[in-house]
Amino acid sequence: MRLSDDAKRVLDAPNFAHLATLNTNGAPRAEPVWIGREGDRVLIATDTRTHKGRNMQRDGRVAISVVDFFNPYEQVLIRGRVVEVRPDDDLRGLDALSQKYLGAPFPRRKWSSRAIFVIEPHLARYYKSPLVHPRAD
Repeated sequence: MRLSDDAKRVLDAPNFAHLATLNTNGAPRAEPVWIGREGDRVLIATDTRTHKGRNMQRDGRVAISVVDFFNPYEQVLIRGRVVEVRPDDDLRGLDALSQKYLGAPFPRRKWSSRAIFVIEPHLARYYKSPLVHPRAD
């Protein structure tokens, strides 16, 4: 499926995402993650031995929620499937995400089995509510 320009803009900004995967017992598990994009596909970097990594390898169905950092009423909701797992032992994929979120390469360099999970959306919805979030100054 093709992502809208608005969805791409939200995904390309350093907005945090929440990734939902399925545990072995079928229960959903949601975790905050950094997110990237390659064309119309979504990229998640993690160690393959984490819960989310194991879950995505066993059952590739995922859901992702992304809200704009400054306006949480602007959002992208995605449902899709992992279509590729790329080894990332050299941390190039993680470093690209770290540049986006931290402005520098990822500081922790030792990982057991890093990978980039490539997700093909089959549903992607962008929405911006007219609500205004009060500042917490």
